[in-house]
Amino acid sequence: MSKLQLIATSAFGIEAITARELKKLGYFEQKVENGKVTFSGDESAICRTNLWMRTADRILLKMGEFKALSFEELFEQTKALPWDEIIPMDAEFPVEGKSIDSKLFSVPDCQAIVKKAVVEKLKQKYKCEWFEENGPRYRIEVALLKDIVTLTIDTSGAGLHKRGYRKLVGGAPLKETLACAMILVSHWKKDRILLDPFCGSGTIPIEAAMIGRNIAPGLGREFDAEKWPLVPQKLWDDARDEAYDMMVEDQELRIHGSDIDEDAMSIARYHAKKAGVEDAIHLQRLPMSDISSRYKYGIIICNPPYGERLGEKEAVENLYREMGTVFKKLDSWSYYVITSNMEFEKLFGKRADKKRKLYNGRLLCNYYQFFGPPPPKQTINIQNTQQ
Repeated sequence: MSKLQLIATSAFGIEAITARELKKLGYFEQKVENGKVTFSGDESAICRTNLWMRTADRILLKMGEFKALSFEELFEQTKALPWDEIIPMDAEFPVEGKSIDSKLFSVPDCQAIVKKAVVEKLKQKYKCEWFEENGPRYRIEVALLKDIVTLTIDTSGAGLHKRGYRKLVGGAPLKETLACAMILVSHWKKDRILLDPFCGSGTIPIEAAMIGRNIAPGLGREFDAEKWPLVPQKLWDDARDEAYDMMVEDQELRIHGSDIDEDAMSIARYHAKKAGVEDAIHLQRLPMSDISSRYKYGIIICNPPYGERLGEKEAVENLYREMGTVFKKLDSWSYYVITSNMEFEKLFGKRADKKRKLYNGRLLCNYYQFFGPPPPKQTINIQNTQQ
């Protein structure tokens, strides 16, 4: 197998979590930058990372990186890359692009030049003048940042947040990748109770249950690279077999989700069933004001309304005040709340122990972390026996 340069893209603010996930999979040779983690791996890494990454948006195959100040430089250096070793004759290879702080600022022109350069490279190998592009997809991206060009091919296809279980859409859905990042930041453990009092369509509880049972998030979907000759079908079969072997289906979990909206709860139940974790989550219609628990040392992770829409501000401010009162009664619990409302701490009535800037879509948010006392350590009595 060959050594490949791969890129796991992620939302701003969670790159370190994505890097930690890659290390857990055994990919230690990596470079963390804004919005991405570059790492090394062989062809099997394409399969394993697409199946297992919970916080990454996509897995990209890095073809090359170089400086270009003119369209001629862009064309020649693109053409010099080994496209013919990756892309088959019948491939569909659309080109997308973006340019930030670069002399080559016209994205459509950059896309057209990269497309032309790839075509010229493929012509040399396949000895033809026209490509039908009716085969597997190889989505190429040309990304320019301060005159540095990075060329990649997307191995994932649809974004990795599309696990395959979300068939219905509720109001203001939280991306699965961000929900996982919120859970992983909290260091929630499967033996502790977890509660989301604003669970909506169920994303946080479902993702927590998948983490608790070690279910690979990509098991229920397909990827573009599954149809590539570069990645043999056996590697995909082996990666899926590994994922099924590592699943802990009988893991007992205490995960609760509630919401005031009964329609949202119906959607959450449907999604939990599609994800195969309906028996691991207790879902019920419940106003936030009625939240209580007899358990200690639990964790609340939630995405309450932000009040971004006109006319919602006063209602949301009152909600945050009520959250402060209700959560305070759970005095041994830890709370994790994401919101774009910069007055949250003041309204909640408590300063967060830690804050982390995260993006929910394009909306800049703070992830407020309030740490409760740690659970008491369990002591194990060991009786020595004399022989």
